[in-house]
Amino acid sequence: MQNKGHFGQFGGRYVPEMLIPALEELEKSYFKAKKDKEFQKKFSYHLKTYAGRPTPLTFAKNLTEKLGGAKIYLKNEGLNLTGAHKITHCIGQALLAKRMGKTRLIAETGAGQHGLATATVAAKFGFSCTIYMGEVDIVRQRPNVFLMEQLGAKVIPVSFGNKTLKDAVNAALKDWIENVDTTHYLLGSVVGPHPYPTMTRDFQSVVGREVKRQIKNETGKLPDYIIACVGGGSNAMGIFTEFIKEKNVELIGVEAGGKGKAVGENAIRFNGGSIGVVEGYKSYFLQDSDGQIQKTHSISAGLDYAGIGPELAYLKEKGRVKFTSATDAEALGAFDILAKTEGIIPALESSHAVAEAIKLAPKLKKSDVIVVNLSGRGDKDLFILAKALGDDKFMDFLKSYINDDEQNR
Repeated sequence: MQNKGHFGQFGGRYVPEMLIPALEELEKSYFKAKKDKEFQKKFSYHLKTYAGRPTPLTFAKNLTEKLGGAKIYLKNEGLNLTGAHKITHCIGQALLAKRMGKTRLIAETGAGQHGLATATVAAKFGFSCTIYMGEVDIVRQRPNVFLMEQLGAKVIPVSFGNKTLKDAVNAALKDWIENVDTTHYLLGSVVGPHPYPTMTRDFQSVVGREVKRQIKNETGKLPDYIIACVGGGSNAMGIFTEFIKEKNVELIGVEAGGKGKAVGENAIRFNGGSIGVVEGYKSYFLQDSDGQIQKTHSISAGLDYAGIGPELAYLKEKGRVKFTSATDAEALGAFDILAKTEGIIPALESSHAVAEAIKLAPKLKKSDVIVVNLSGRGDKDLFILAKALGDDKFMDFLKSYINDDEQNR
């Protein structure tokens, strides 16, 4: 499937010549570390004693009974340190950067969870840290910005382009070109030039290995369906990889259906996108006829990325992963149902996967099993949710708090 960083026609390494030595160094270091038992032992140790792995697989009994169909299990990645799956590959890459003698980490972030995880491992392992984040996402994810700064990271607003995740990636790449000797670019998903898609997938694949053990212990069989939301694709590849060869397990990726079908109203790459080369790799992108990236939208800051990981594009082309989408309204509805039936507050990204499970489960036999990857928890989405759900009490509280604070200065 993979040949020198390619997944079929997708992937590759399309970068300025000055970055080739850094990527070759990273590739060589990673594949050495992958075979190094001491490195793998250290990685597993920090996952267990710092990140909080393994995360639980929870039977959603109330939701299952409410829907009246297949049994639904939730892989609760929100119980990781920093509240999402992102900490897993951040620990792996931080250990690799240390091994390579780097002293500084940089990263891009949209929803803020990857930025928060990068800032966390920078503090833990002694790196300086700079995070690039679009101005639009800084407003949407202010709690995570605050936390990143408390961890010692410098958060730089990106004010060009759409001022979202795509533009943060471009800013981080520019920084890396200028500071490649001292700096490791801790890329946040299974995207970018080789070896990033492979490396991030490998670090995240622990999720699927945990699920395989857990679901067999719970049900005595493999799941019939696995569902994950898909932005760049790190949480999806994390849970899918262990099951790609299990042909009886259907893999479903859920893109951001947004608020409409027009350009700029969603982030559905496989229905409106086309094949191109952007940000160092070949995949599907939402782009115009000139190859210029189009505007995207999602209520979730982590799913409005215009591209998708090259391996996912390959798996879609081969028919191994089915892709669907959930609208903003469906994600909000799924958020509400899961909170009220299971007492779990999912991230808005993860709510897209829950929305697909809510549609699918009633159509299946009660003996069927669905596993939903809850890639993160919803703390970070507090302000988006309060506004979207029309919580006037919360908004009035914020206004009152601000007014009182100004009067007491």
